[in-house]
Amino acid sequence: MITSILVGFDGSEPSERALKLACELADRFGAALQVSHTPKDETVAFAAEAISGFYVGPNVAHQELLKEAAEKIAVRAREIAAACGQEGVTVHIGHGDPVEDLVTRAETSGVDLIVTGRRGLGDLRGLFLGSTSHGVGRRATCACMTVP
Repeated sequence: MITSILVGFDGSEPSERALKLACELADRFGAALQVSHTPKDETVAFAAEAISGFYVGPNVAHQELLKEAAEKIAVRAREIAAACGQEGVTVHIGHGDPVEDLVTRAETSGVDLIVTGRRGLGDLRGLFLGSTSHGVGRRATCACMTVP
């Protein structure tokens, strides 16, 4: 039985679909739902540079930008979950490698199911099956679901 679900969320469309499906599963099984967002420095830097038109290198302003972007992603995840009937969902903001963060959080929280989007905002190595979803599927000790 599924009693606890963890969703990897980066704000991409596939991660939004994964979150919506996880909300439906949580409702159907009466499972606890939590969300994890672990921003990759290079992803946020790329997005910030594309929007602003200037180089955003590793500095204090860059770290503040990462924190601000992660908080906005967390708000978006809570909004989506609430719209799906899942009020008060906890969003964890991790640091470092998203695969490591998701797997560790799942193990320490006793999660039964990890749900990720097939293709998020990661790098080109995960072009067909996102590098995070692929890594989680290889390393997790619980069930994993990848949503297209």
